[in-house]
Amino acid sequence: MKDLGNYRKSYEKSELLESNIPEDPINLFNRWFHEVEEFGGVDEVNAMTVATIGLDGFPKSRVVLLKKFNEEGFIFYTNYTSEKGKAILSNPNICLSFFWHSMERQIIIKGVAEKTSPIISDNYFASRPDGSKLGAIVSDQSEVIPNRQFLEDKLKSLEKEFEGKIEIPRPEFWGGFLVKPVEVEFWQGRPNRLHDRIRYKLSENSCWNVDRLSP
Repeated sequence: MKDLGNYRKSYEKSELLESNIPEDPINLFNRWFHEVEEFGGVDEVNAMTVATIGLDGFPKSRVVLLKKFNEEGFIFYTNYTSEKGKAILSNPNICLSFFWHSMERQIIIKGVAEKTSPIISDNYFASRPDGSKLGAIVSDQSEVIPNRQFLEDKLKSLEKEFEGKIEIPRPEFWGGFLVKPVEVEFWQGRPNRLHDRIRYKLSENSCWNVDRLSP
């Protein structure tokens, strides 16, 4: 067994204080997102971990790309019949998390997911490259397949089917989820493991309560 006990890093790049935060967590998320985008040197700043409770009762996490966020919440797209899609439709209480190591920052979002409207899903699907559109149609996501060639053959067949056609329509099994946050925690690394943790929690009257958590 490899001993990782000596793997240590001192976090000293920034701080997160109550005197410098907005009332709404979306505004702070927006600020952090753009700071990481501009200064963080992260290849995919919108990469996030989506955690769900599967139909088998086990939690499962995977990296997905955030495609939009606003005052309502956070939107990503997937195959609704995939393992992830079925899990969300069965239990919409999910968790999103971002870890931007270069800025020593983490955000954990608890929220309730719901399907986006067909128009929103259609508009995003139309903006994708044709290869990505065909890939979404070809893949019976999470299903067992015999080999890689099986997938390649399905793609070639579909390319011939849509050759010369102007539009590739969005399949009904593919679309977006909007995650409406109920709790958002911002974590900023600090020296001596005394990290800053600020939690926004939605109250019954739809206001955000802000608390500092012990690291």
